[in-house]
Amino acid sequence: MGCFACFNGSKQQRKEEERIASEEARAKAAEAAEKRQQEFEKSAAGRAARAQIAASAKQSANTNKGEPALKWQIG
Repeated sequence: MGCFACFNGSKQQRKEEERIASEEARAKAAEAAEKRQQEFEKSAAGRAARAQIAASAKQSANTNKGEPALKWQIG
């Protein structure tokens, strides 16, 4: 029975090591994603995407003004 206690202890230690490795991997992935996002924003494609989003938001704010987009006419 003494062996099972050792096995259980090593299992818990391995789980803890895996948890720590997983946290480190998540932190590195988040850091890499942030760096990619910053580089994208600096790039021409990033600036164009930002301009397109701004233009789309501006256009959607000015359209319709309470009227339906499509008007039906009968006859």
